[in-house]
Amino acid sequence: MTRTTQAGVQQLLQQGGELDHAAFQKVDVVDAANALGLPLFVADCDRARSRSAVLRAIAKAVDFPVFFGGNLDALYDCLCDTVLDQKSGVVLWLYKLHSGDPALEEDAARVAQACADAADFARENGRSFAYVLEHAGKHPDPPPQADVPRYVDD
Repeated sequence: MTRTTQAGVQQLLQQGGELDHAAFQKVDVVDAANALGLPLFVADCDRARSRSAVLRAIAKAVDFPVFFGGNLDALYDCLCDTVLDQKSGVVLWLYKLHSGDPALEEDAARVAQACADAADFARENGRSFAYVLEHAGKHPDPPPQADVPRYVDD
């Protein structure tokens, strides 16, 4: 990565808000976050097939408190608390959010809105909250099960 590009990524992280994951290599965001002293949390959403599973992945990555309510209001509150707990802000990467799944499509948009609202809160409080929504489309269909012979007791 060139120095200008590194500075550009750093500037985007400082501004906060959603980052387009296709525009950067992951290592560039990691390096820029490290250079700015911004903690980077990665929530592995690859297995999540429901809103509660996505929220659990985020809670695990960010180490939300035990009393995390597991709803979108609690997500927003905990993201805001996490931003305020850090010196200058936070970066959150939602890795492989399967927003193309019918069960997650609407909830993924609501998670994105909670993140956008947290980014606004961070700006209002002199901090940065940048986030990456790495959309992974739909989960692959499960492989067909092989026909297993059934034995009947006589």
